[in-house]
This record gives sequence, C-alpha cells and structure tokens, in this order.
Amino acid sequence: MTDAEYLTTPALGGLTGLRHGFFTRRGGVSEGPWAALNCSLSGQDDRDRVRENRRRAAGALGLDLPALHGLTQVHGIEVAEVDAAGWAEGHGPKADAMVTRRPGIALGVITADCAPVLLADPRAGVIGAAHAGWRGAVTGVIEATLAAMERLGAERARVVAAVGPCIAQASYEVGPDLRAEVLARDPEDARFLAPGRREDRWQFDLAGYCAFRLSAAGVATVETAGVDTLAEEARFFSHRRRTLAGGGPIGHQLSAIALAP
Repeated sequence: MTDAEYLTTPALGGLTGLRHGFFTRRGGVSEGPWAALNCSLSGQDDRDRVRENRRRAAGALGLDLPALHGLTQVHGIEVAEVDAAGWAEGHGPKADAMVTRRPGIALGVITADCAPVLLADPRAGVIGAAHAGWRGAVTGVIEATLAAMERLGAERARVVAAVGPCIAQASYEVGPDLRAEVLARDPEDARFLAPGRREDRWQFDLAGYCAFRLSAAGVATVETAGVDTLAEEARFFSHRRRTLAGGGPIGHQLSAIALAP
C-alpha cells in the first residue's frame, strides 16, 4: 500500500471547505515496530522515513508537508494558535491542542490510544485539534480548545466535533488513581467507569467521556469513530498493547484537520 490510509466521520466529512483524516498505520514507509505510517518525530524511528510518512499524510489531504503543523505534546491543556508565522516541522510548542483560521494549514496530533479530537466551525472558518489522553480530558483540554476557537470567532453551537480512534472501554483497564481523579471533578462521571475484570480495577470509556465533555461544553454536533486502537493491531498503534506485550519502541498515528486553501 502506497497511499496513506485514513478514516473520516460523516458530520466533519459533510462540511464544505474542510478536509480531515484519522490516519491508520497503513500506507507508510517505516519498518519494524514503527511499520508503516508512523508520524511521530519524537521517537526512535528513522527521521527521513517519518518525514515521508508525514508528507504522504499531508498529501492525502491535498497539502504539502510544510502545511502540516504538530506539537510537543505533554498531556496538558495548553492550546497554541497557528497564526501567520506558524512554526517549522519538529518545533511545535509544548501544548496539546491547536487552533487556526489559516486556510491551507493542517493541524495534526499524534496518538497511540489517547483520543484525537478534531473540531470545526465552518461559518467562522475556525478549526481545532486536540490530543486528549485521560489526564488532559479530565483537566480540560477540550474546553480550553473551544475557548481558543471562540477567541478566533467560533461559536460553540456551530462547532462540529469528532472523537477519533482511541482505546475503547473494553480494552482500557484503569486503577484507583485514575478513577479518583475522574470522580474528584464530578462524581456523576462514574457512569464512564464500568466494573473491571479484576478487583480494584475499572474499565474507562475515554471516547464516551470526551464526547460528553464536548456536549456539556455546548457543542451541538458530536460524533465518535467507534474504533478500538488496542483491538485492531493491523490498523493502529497502541501503547497499552505494547505495554501488555512487554514494552519496546512504538509508532504513533496522525489525525489532522485543515481548511481548504
């Protein structure tokens, strides 16, 4: 396969002037544990191979590689704006979300079980992308992204948001520390924690939790990809799968959104 494979969601896909893709691990040039469409510049994979993978992903959205902007992701809630200056490849700020009004710019986040969240207000011409691991989701990266979009002229009621492929509840066993942080914010969020298969363990619904936070923040149109990154080894990288297998290097898939140039 030579084309970068990606998934789309119906609501985002139906917006005029918008391009988006939740890329899988298929269609790249990386080898070994990074095979094949590894798009992370911060790992141990050959940098030239990663750049070719990112070039293919950008090309699938009809853009050149310099248009693809990424971040130094830190599991926080900081949001960066891609303004007229932008930044060079591999030099993204420490943040976990981006927003822009610039046509022809792709906002890209990398994940390997965390939830990628893509957002757009097509009337305002404002888009956003967020990396939502459980910690970022609980502490407010989604709401911070929406606030940054509003500063550029977006309105929450017009925003369309999609939660992309991530680890599913059936695959996501968590301990009491995560449960405590989720419940400390709102005890009602216990509904996203199903009883685990072991004592003192729970199954966390990350995609459902992110979708709820989007809806609660005033986003009218929210969709989820409904894909489990851990369960589909042929299509997705997964940190949890790697951990269960004893560790080692791993690749990351890319999710990106752009306003058509």
